[in-house]
Amino acid sequence: MVFKSFSEKQLKVLSWWTQNSPYKAYDAIICDGAVRSGKTVCMGLSFVIWAQTVFNNTSFAMCGKTISSLRRNVLVPLLPVLRELGFKCNEKLSQNLVEIELKGSKNRFYLFGGRDESSAALIQGMTLGGVLLDEVALMPRSFVEQALARCSVKGSKMWFNCNPENPQHWFHTEWILKAEEKNCLYLHFVMEDNPSLSPSIIRRYKSLYSGAFYERFVEGKWVAAQGLVYPFFSEKTCTGRPESECKSFYISCDYGTVNPASFGLWGEHEGVWYRLDEYYFDSRQEGFQQTDEEYYGELVKLAGGRNIEAVIVDPSATSFIECIRRKGRYKVIPAKNDVLDGIRRTAEAIKSGRIKIAPACKDIIREFGLYRWDTAQTKDSVRKEHDHAMDDMRYFVSTVLSDGGDEAFFALASGAVRRRA
Repeated sequence: MVFKSFSEKQLKVLSWWTQNSPYKAYDAIICDGAVRSGKTVCMGLSFVIWAQTVFNNTSFAMCGKTISSLRRNVLVPLLPVLRELGFKCNEKLSQNLVEIELKGSKNRFYLFGGRDESSAALIQGMTLGGVLLDEVALMPRSFVEQALARCSVKGSKMWFNCNPENPQHWFHTEWILKAEEKNCLYLHFVMEDNPSLSPSIIRRYKSLYSGAFYERFVEGKWVAAQGLVYPFFSEKTCTGRPESECKSFYISCDYGTVNPASFGLWGEHEGVWYRLDEYYFDSRQEGFQQTDEEYYGELVKLAGGRNIEAVIVDPSATSFIECIRRKGRYKVIPAKNDVLDGIRRTAEAIKSGRIKIAPACKDIIREFGLYRWDTAQTKDSVRKEHDHAMDDMRYFVSTVLSDGGDEAFFALASGAVRRRA
């Protein structure tokens, strides 16, 4: 394999620490910006080459939100490139460790996941020559600061990589806005900085996002989410019914007793998932509440004798999940419930035409026009109103259609800028 040309910004990432670089005195580098802008693999490659050039028999940390995401986003594209460049890379999966050697210089790269506040204890006590934090904006501040505190070896440096979030996010206020004060080289990437992206792929990505997600993931801006969550939804373009009978079916459920309950019946036809029918019950409006047994009866009616692959249920609705399990008729799966990631995936699915709403589903169509971001909050959040059909739709997309959507075009856009000779 040989490398294609690097963009000017990627070359800065690769060389900022070298002896002849005007940026060599910086203690850290921050790369943020658009998705698929070629920063991730470029940073990983530069990080390892720097470590092998400057240190020997030293420990380093490579961190992601989870170890699995770190392996997928960084190691999978990076290790083949390193091996082709002559590096010996020995993965020790059980120890979350990669030993890398080149020309007698051998160092240890430990892998860490910074999922929540408890993760800080995992890295505590180590002594590091440097740390790479991939998608740092997704990690808790306590974990990041603990990782940075471990970099006590002389000559150590810190490497940050992320896509933008809310402008009040701690990493934006404490690091990006204070990059000069913290002696950091700050580089902002756009899709055009990735030479492996063709114009058609760039247009495809631009078509997938809208609102705050477009500004963040395409334009690379740290902006607050505001207005409608799905402003592009239109009854003319986003609704429809399948031309013939669907082959596969799921039901998604947002459970409520005092709050409304919403169930959606989904059917697949020629790669498109249609919300064929729904059940919506508002106890305040009706003047009485329903039991788990009564909700189960409505679930059976909605299924209508179809072969339901599984029922996807709000994970907090433990009594209803247990009720469905005990009946033994349907497989029940607690839904994936990351709100912001689920909203993003749902927006992509609607815009790409992967899901459509049957015109008869009036309650979810009504909620599309009412579901809004909560601008009173400093962090991204949605108003807890008119969100029940929205939630059951998000559960379906996140749990059933979550097949690595972001990674689908990874080979085209990851920044692994190389081709077979």
